[in-house]
Amino acid sequence: MDSLLPAIPAKRYFTIGEVGELCGVKPHVLRYWEQEFTQLRPVKRRGNRRYYQRHEVMMIRRIRGLLYDQGFTISGARNKLLELTQSERQLMRSGAFLDEMIEDNSIEMEASADMPQENGHDDIETHRPTGPNLASALSMHQELLQIRALLTV
Repeated sequence: MDSLLPAIPAKRYFTIGEVGELCGVKPHVLRYWEQEFTQLRPVKRRGNRRYYQRHEVMMIRRIRGLLYDQGFTISGARNKLLELTQSERQLMRSGAFLDEMIEDNSIEMEASADMPQENGHDDIETHRPTGPNLASALSMHQELLQIRALLTV
C-alpha cells in the first residue's frame, strides 16, 4: 500500500489537500475520520484551516491501510489502531523504538539540512531540521540511555 503512495516531504505541517494527495483520500473523508478517530487532531488556524503534522499523516496512511486494504470496519480499525499504539508504547519504553526512529529520521534530516531556512525561524509550511539538531538529538539519546542504565541497575 505505502509503495503506491508518494513519499512524505520533510515539512512540519501539511494542508488537508496535501494530506489527501499523500494518503490517497479525499478531504471530506479526512474530516470524517477526525470524528471517528480521536488520535487525529490537526492544528486549526485562521478560518478553521487544518494543518496536519507528519505523525498524523503517517497515522492516516495506517488508517487507510486498515480500512481499504485490510477490510476493517471503522470500529475494527479504531480497535486495531489502539492495539498498535499500545504495543508501540511498550516498545518505546524498552528503548528499541527510539533507536529505530532516530535511524529512520536521520537520513531524512540530513537530506533536508542543506535546504536554506528563511530568517532563522520556523515557518509553518517549511520547517526543516538542520544538521546540528541531529547531532544534539543523538547526543541526548546517548545520554538518556546512560541514565536509564543507571536507573535500572
